[in-house]
Amino acid sequence: MIFINYYDEIKNELVNNEITKKVKDYSKNRSDLITYYNVGKLLSKAGKHYGEGIIKEYSDRLSSELNIKYSVRTLYKIIKYFNYMNKQKVPTVSAKLSWSHYDELLKLTDENIINYYIKISEEQNLSVRELRKKIKSNEYERLDEETKKKLKNKEELKVPDLVKNPIQIKNTSGNNEISEKVLQKLILEDIPSFLKELGSGFSFIDNEYKIKIGDRYNYIDLLLFNYEFNCFVVVELKVSELKKEHIGQIEFYMNYIDKNLKNINQNKTIGIIICKKENRYVIEYCSDDRILAREYELI
Repeated sequence: MIFINYYDEIKNELVNNEITKKVKDYSKNRSDLITYYNVGKLLSKAGKHYGEGIIKEYSDRLSSELNIKYSVRTLYKIIKYFNYMNKQKVPTVSAKLSWSHYDELLKLTDENIINYYIKISEEQNLSVRELRKKIKSNEYERLDEETKKKLKNKEELKVPDLVKNPIQIKNTSGNNEISEKVLQKLILEDIPSFLKELGSGFSFIDNEYKIKIGDRYNYIDLLLFNYEFNCFVVVELKVSELKKEHIGQIEFYMNYIDKNLKNINQNKTIGIIICKKENRYVIEYCSDDRILAREYELI
């Protein structure tokens, strides 16, 4: 009798979900996720009572009776979704994610990585295709270890925390050895992708931004603004190993922006040096923690 109840409850959940999606198309994502949470819970209980073989039996019956393919793999994915959600302190169904998002996410095994991609998918309104691309690029693995700790502990993040290392730049030049001019050109060919590599909230202001100091002109490679952290961001490009003089140069530009562009309500300027090879000793002895260095990777 318990066996029949489990199956009937699961079947009713799935049938009601299909009806809800037809009547209320705008809420179908939420309906799917709530349904699969409940179904996953029932499948998990059934599996514990009757053994793993019951999942195959349910798969066959559901596919036959509902005329929708519920493969064994799909049912196990639903169980995995329930187990993941059940471990969260406050399990909440996101209004921005679909089951297709979770279908990609649940291929991952590390909960910290899953949590990260859920966070950025919600914040950046990622499509499933965009999410898949970020996972494939190992975006989480390219975060600093301190950032990973902050994410795990749900600590507040700052601008430098989400800047990837290395920063991936699409190489359309056909050469691996490039000049700073070519590196800038490659970035400008796909500014949206570059800004996403830096994190969230970045907007492009200008390249070769001209500033006048005394009677001489200087040019900032890239000038950005981050609206989430309300600050300007100076980016300098180097196709060599990071050197101490690079720190002095970008600090000089940051100070200029703070004095001449920043208003009283904005935070101090951040500096990002994108170089071919990092030198941790140069950064270690840099006194300004607003400056960070990241390597680039041509892909």
